[in-house]
Amino acid sequence: MTGCWWGRDRTAPATLQAGTDEVKRHGQSARHHHINPQEFDMIIVAGHLGVAHEEREAYLAGCCDVVQRARGAEGCLDFTIAADLVDAGRINVFERWASQAAVEAFRGSGPSEEQGAAIRSASVAEYDVSRARFLT
Repeated sequence: MTGCWWGRDRTAPATLQAGTDEVKRHGQSARHHHINPQEFDMIIVAGHLGVAHEEREAYLAGCCDVVQRARGAEGCLDFTIAADLVDAGRINVFERWASQAAVEAFRGSGPSEEQGAAIRSASVAEYDVSRARFLT
């Protein structure tokens, strides 16, 4: 599986704007750079996938490499693909990126044929966020 769990073949620059606080540096997220919430822009990808409950664990196991690569990617602030605690056929998706350029640089060809066939439904969207208030 290359790139991310959903297929998007977008062409975008592979670099981020130099000097921005949002860019992930040395394994630290933007949270550790004391960003002024008024100036912080980011992209959030959130939603859920539906798979057969008996296939969920295998599907998630197949996502480990993507999660590891995403978390190490330039501009990735958070990346999670996880089993839902209540619905046995639901997989929750949450990604937080420093910029649209970071999202685009990471995107690949999508899931393998096997994983694509396992997805029965999907409801995932990208959100442009211009303000954050840290609660912790």
